[in-house]
Amino acid sequence: MFYSLSNGLLMPKIGLGTFLISNEDAKVIVSDAIKIGYHHIDTAQMYGNEAGIGEAIKASLRPRSGLFITSKQRHHMSFEDAKKAFFQTLEHLQTDYIDLFLIHWPNHDKKVNQETWRFFEWLYENKYAKAIGVSNFTRSHLEDLLETATIKPHVNQIELHPGLNQAPLRAFMDQHDIKAISYGPFMRGGVFESPFKDVLYEIGKKHTSTIAQVAIAWGIQQGIFMIPKSSDAKRLEENYRAASLTLSEEDIDMINNLNRGKRVYTDPDNNPWGVFKALEETK
Repeated sequence: MFYSLSNGLLMPKIGLGTFLISNEDAKVIVSDAIKIGYHHIDTAQMYGNEAGIGEAIKASLRPRSGLFITSKQRHHMSFEDAKKAFFQTLEHLQTDYIDLFLIHWPNHDKKVNQETWRFFEWLYENKYAKAIGVSNFTRSHLEDLLETATIKPHVNQIELHPGLNQAPLRAFMDQHDIKAISYGPFMRGGVFESPFKDVLYEIGKKHTSTIAQVAIAWGIQQGIFMIPKSSDAKRLEENYRAASLTLSEEDIDMINNLNRGKRVYTDPDNNPWGVFKALEETK
């Protein structure tokens, strides 16, 4: 149920996404997920639910070593401000380290991304984060970051689903041993609409599986970490079981042929969080 990152860290193949889940709801949903067997919980400073997730983790009595927690930095900021925000994340999550910490969105100024990455390297070198990475970075963003990085990102969390399989970006990432994490694997419901549902349904029928399970298994079998989201306990279990589904090469090819280069989330090159703003001098 794990894949290895470039530094040898084992990361669960499937995790729980918590985007748009409130603090209160997170307490229940994350508790349900942990009972089902989820080890990986994905959150972000921007989501505003880290405290609720921390409460759920504490109540679960699951040993910290038995969980994999991912969070993301809200904005690009000075080194000292980033430290304050990070340690607040640790406090909210009731832990003294993060398994994986990500830059949530790229800035439109490569120098800002490079400065932010220096802070991330500091976190990694001081063992506050077991792995570090980025989110929503395109090839050009990664190329700019690698100009000055002394530690390559271990992962890049990106919009990735049957309508946007990100094959060219993943090929570039493979060259640098940067693993892909898929968010939005259901295309905001798009996989349940034609033409996607028609193919996924037929494949699912062969394997006595659902459309959602086929979409998740498609990613996992290509070495992609998947973090589907659900607030329903039955769906949480259904999604989790998808990690055990084995598709044929023909099934994978059929789903890959559904690629339309179709985004249903924000375009990283036009994101409103990556404003042109210089950081304060890094300390």
